[in-house]
Amino acid sequence: QVQLVESGGGSVQAGGSLRLSCVASGDIYYTNYMAWFRQAPGKEREAVASIYTVSGSTDYSDSVKGRFTISRDNAKDTVYLQMNSLKPDDTAMYYCAGGGSGFPPPLKFEYKYWGQGTQVTVSS
Repeated sequence: QVQLVESGGGSVQAGGSLRLSCVASGDIYYTNYMAWFRQAPGKEREAVASIYTVSGSTDYSDSVKGRFTISRDNAKDTVYLQMNSLKPDDTAMYYCAGGGSGFPPPLKFEYKYWGQGTQVTVSS
């Protein structure tokens, strides 16, 4: 089993920045593929960024490419999502996910482990 705990959400004005953190514990060798998802009220869940923690290889959805950066600190078993130039459309609950597998790209993987989520609200 893997436990994922997110933090770092909050309320910011458009154009601002936030950094989300996701700490993994338990059987972390299942967490080579990690990702951040988001879900806004009334919308489907969307994968926004993924990372292969062994090599650092990353992938992003078109909606956040160039604004968000996913990274990892393997010594701390932590994955980050740096979010810059935030827009009101980025308002959502953000979830950390781990244990991804399936057919590439990693953004399309099925993820086995999920955190509880952290709320991000961007005001105009």
